[in-house]
Amino acid sequence: MQRTTVHLMRHGEVHNPDGVLYGRMPGYRLSARGQEMAARVAEVLHAAGHDIRAVVASPLQRAQETARPTASAYGLEVGTDERLIEAANRFEGVAVNKNRAVLAHPRYWPSYVNPFRPSWGEPYRSQVARMSGAISDALTRADGGEVLLVSHQLPIWSTRLFLERRPLAHDPRRRQCSLASLTSLTFDGRRLVGLSYWEPAGELLLGASDMVPGTSAAAENDGGALA
Repeated sequence: MQRTTVHLMRHGEVHNPDGVLYGRMPGYRLSARGQEMAARVAEVLHAAGHDIRAVVASPLQRAQETARPTASAYGLEVGTDERLIEAANRFEGVAVNKNRAVLAHPRYWPSYVNPFRPSWGEPYRSQVARMSGAISDALTRADGGEVLLVSHQLPIWSTRLFLERRPLAHDPRRRQCSLASLTSLTFDGRRLVGLSYWEPAGELLLGASDMVPGTSAAAENDGGALA
C-alpha cells in the first residue's frame, strides 16, 4: 500500500478587533499577520518538497484565504468542502472574552444542559463524522501523495481526540491546535499509521491574538486587540 498524508490545517489569525466569537458568521477575513502565516506555511511545505496534490478548504472566508498561498505554490485551485466548516455555536456574535459574566445570563442557561455533547453547539461526534468523510475523500483524491485540508480549531481538535481514542469532551485551554498549525495524518492505504502536530508559522504566534489560544503562544483576544 502507498502512504498518503492528509494535513489538517487551521486558518491563520483573523481580523477581529471586537473579539467576537464569529463561528460561521460571514465576513471574517485574515488579518495581515494571518496572511503572513498562510504564506509561511506554503513556503515551508514547498521548500521541504511536500507532494501536495490537492488543497481543499472550509467555505468560510478565513479558511479560503488561508488555503490560497499553498494552492498557488503548487499550481492548484482551492477546492471547497462544506464538511470542513467551523462548528456551529449558540454564542456566535458574542464578545465572550471581553466579559465572561455575559455567559451567566438566563437566556443562555438551556445551553449548559449537557457540556459533554456539547449542548451549546454542534455535537462533537457530528464534527468528527463530517471531518472523517472529508478525510476519506481526500485519501481517494491523492492516493500516495499529500492533501491540505483547511478547517477550524474545534473540528480539527475533536477529530484528533477521536483518532487518539481520547474523550471528546475537553478543556478548550488544552487544545493543541494553534493558528496556521498542521495536524498531519499518515495512512497506509486506509489505515492510520501516524499522527503529528507542527507549527510551520510558529514564530508568528507571538503577538497574535486568538479567540481560543489553547496551548499556543498567541494571546487571548479580549476585544482590545487590533488583529
